[in-house]
Amino acid sequence: MSVQPKRKALLTGATGFIGGHLTRELLRTGWELHLIVLPEMGLGTIEDLHAEVQSYPHDGTTEQLLDLVDQIKPDVVFHLASLFLAQHTPADIEQLIKSNVLFATQLAEAMTRSGCWRLVNTGTSWEHFENGAYNPVNLYAASKQAFEVMLEYYLATTSLKAITLKLFDTYGPNDPRPKLFTLLQKVAAEGDPLGMSPGAQLIDLVYIDDIVRAFVIAAERLLGNEVTGHERYAVSSGNPLSLRDLVELYGRVVGKNLPIHWGGRPYRPREVMVPWNSGDPLPGWQPLIGLEEGIGRMEQVGKG
Repeated sequence: MSVQPKRKALLTGATGFIGGHLTRELLRTGWELHLIVLPEMGLGTIEDLHAEVQSYPHDGTTEQLLDLVDQIKPDVVFHLASLFLAQHTPADIEQLIKSNVLFATQLAEAMTRSGCWRLVNTGTSWEHFENGAYNPVNLYAASKQAFEVMLEYYLATTSLKAITLKLFDTYGPNDPRPKLFTLLQKVAAEGDPLGMSPGAQLIDLVYIDDIVRAFVIAAERLLGNEVTGHERYAVSSGNPLSLRDLVELYGRVVGKNLPIHWGGRPYRPREVMVPWNSGDPLPGWQPLIGLEEGIGRMEQVGKG
C-alpha cells in the first residue's frame, strides 16, 4: 500500500492571530508547512512549533521570494500577511503599500514563475462600505483591493487560480490584537469605566475555529480543481449584533455588569454602521459556533 505524500502549504502571516491558528490546524491534519516570516519577528506566538515547520525570513526582495517559492513548490499558498490600520497617518503609507500591495504582488509573481497555481488570499469586508461593489472604508481596505487588481493580471495570463476570503471581525482565545473583547476583558477585570461610541453600529463576528475552517475548505476547493479564475467569498456570521447588544451579551456570559459610558466618544470617520451583506457564501461552509458559545470558549481558555 503506497503512502500518500503530505500536502505542502506555504503560509504568509503565520505569526498573526488567524495565521497561528491556521498553522496549528494544518499541522494537526498532516500538512507539510513552510512559513515566510519577517526577520525581526521570527515565529513569535508559534515559536513552540519551530521543530514542525520550515520558516524563511524574507529580506524584502522579489529575487529571494522567487527562489524560496521555486525551492518549496507548495501545493497551496495561504496569504494572510498584511498591515492592518483602522486609520492611517502619512507616515504609515509606505509600509501599508509595502505590506499589502508590494509583498503580495511579489508573491504572485513568484508563484506563477514557479508553476504554483493555487492561492487562498485574505480580503476584507471593509472593501464594501455601505454595501458598495467597491467603496473602501479606509486606506487599509483600499490596499487590499489594490492587490486584488494586481492579481487579475496573473489570473488572466497564467494558470493561477485564487480564492479571496473576505473576513469580517474575528475573535477567539488568546487574541493579542487590541480588539473589542480585549477592552471588555480589561473592563471586566478592573472595573474602570470605558467610554464608547453611542453603540448603534452592527458588528459581524466570526469565531476563530470557523475562520480556520473556511481557509481549509477554500484550499480543498482549489485542490479539487473546482475553481475557475478568481472566486471571492464573504466569511460572515450572517447575524450581526449592535455594539450595545454585544457588550450586554458579553457581560451576561462573564456574569458582570460592565461600566460602559455610551456616547463617551464619537463614531470613527466612515464608521461601518451596517456590515456588507451582499457577498457570496463559501460553498460547503457555514459558521458552527454562535456568539454566546464563542465568548464562553474564549473566557474559559483565558481562565485556564
